[in-house]
Amino acid sequence: MKDTYESPLNSRYASKEMQYIFSPDFKFKTWRKLWIALAETEKELGLNITDEQIAELKANADNINYDVATEREKLVRHDVMSHVYAYGVQCPKAKGIIHLGATSCYVGDNTDVITMTEALKLILKKLVNVIDVLSKFALEQKDKPCLAFTHFQPAQPTTVGKRASLWLQELVMDVYQLEFQLSQMKLLGSKGTTGTQASFVDLFNGDEEKIKQLDKKIAEKMGFSSCFAVSGQTYPRKLDSQVLFVLSGIAQSATKFSNDIRLLQHLKEIEEPFEKNQIGSSAMAYKRNPMRSERIASLARYVIADTINPQITAATQWFERTLDDSANKRISIAEAFLATDAILELYINIVDGLVVYDKMIEKRLWSELPFMATENIMMEAVKKGGDRQELHEKIRQHSMEAGKVVKVEGGKNDLLERIANDESFGMSLDELQKVMKPENFVGRAPQQVVEFIDNEVNPILKKYNDLLGINVEIKV
Repeated sequence: MKDTYESPLNSRYASKEMQYIFSPDFKFKTWRKLWIALAETEKELGLNITDEQIAELKANADNINYDVATEREKLVRHDVMSHVYAYGVQCPKAKGIIHLGATSCYVGDNTDVITMTEALKLILKKLVNVIDVLSKFALEQKDKPCLAFTHFQPAQPTTVGKRASLWLQELVMDVYQLEFQLSQMKLLGSKGTTGTQASFVDLFNGDEEKIKQLDKKIAEKMGFSSCFAVSGQTYPRKLDSQVLFVLSGIAQSATKFSNDIRLLQHLKEIEEPFEKNQIGSSAMAYKRNPMRSERIASLARYVIADTINPQITAATQWFERTLDDSANKRISIAEAFLATDAILELYINIVDGLVVYDKMIEKRLWSELPFMATENIMMEAVKKGGDRQELHEKIRQHSMEAGKVVKVEGGKNDLLERIANDESFGMSLDELQKVMKPENFVGRAPQQVVEFIDNEVNPILKKYNDLLGINVEIKV
């Protein structure tokens, strides 16, 4: 179909796995699982429900008669009751006990929590895979000196691997935040129209112990440890804003990475993958645009901006419920997950194919290193009997002149030659160049990479070892 709008999150960006989690099929099959859990629990707590009825429900759990539900909804204008009816058509013996005592939010809200939980698990899987490939890159490049930047101005050297560890650090923080959020996921349970469980008071003849067991048992059957203790008709919409806060954090981390890669590609030091037949520009055939990194930044901006939707929804709910959350939730929650999924697949793809241009890195480092080595040069000259204060002033003057040659005349940095020709320093050009070993200027960068990965990254990778090793494919 080319004559109707199609979300690019489906057609261009998100994975099939994430698309399925937010699909109608996943939703309606989960509704039926919830109706089975409700019926089983009500039977266990003494209501007149038979094994035969439950068996009938289970036999048709995945065989959804969508055509019947669609036609029914045209008549009654209610999606939940349309699916109750359609399920009942397939399960005539169980027809009378489907959705017994429940309200629409029993299936709607519980399914939303289940959907977000499954989506968070998929995000976690992809997040740890990014960490896996990026940690390998960091270790491979831990000793490679490169020019560092503060304010995007040349600064004391670091290593390529140490810079990668900065990207890793933020992803590790995201894992911790995601784990915490998963630990906070609770079902609504079965609370009734205003959260008072009044319908179940009638069903269980006021037996409060059975009513309390209802939520507990439903949660266990659906794989959760608990339900919200109190609620209105819906689960607290604050949960949605907390979930999207986690996705926003991942988007922020990915944007930092993508921006750095785009700048490094401009500097010709590191490039994202560029396929053999890929075209960078329709007009400029030589161009190699960092389109994957740009796409990360673009999708991440959407995710970060999208977080305001559930915040406003949570803030503006009236009393026990209003329906102004519904249409917004359908869009904002799903699209935040789909976009974050796409971001992480792009992240994996980029890191897995990063191209490091050693000679360009060395060239840029050497163009600035003489300025950064002045303290070391001055100390060596003092050892030879020089006066520190005098040498400091001379180095300052030589640095200004060398800087002028580079910036005004477009020439080569000749600071070392100037110092070698100044008798006050008593050092030859060869002696000066021995001081200039790049590895002497990176501090503990290599050791920091190893320690960080050993102490903080590897425990995560070990914990989630069974999630590692996914393959990603970038569509466009």
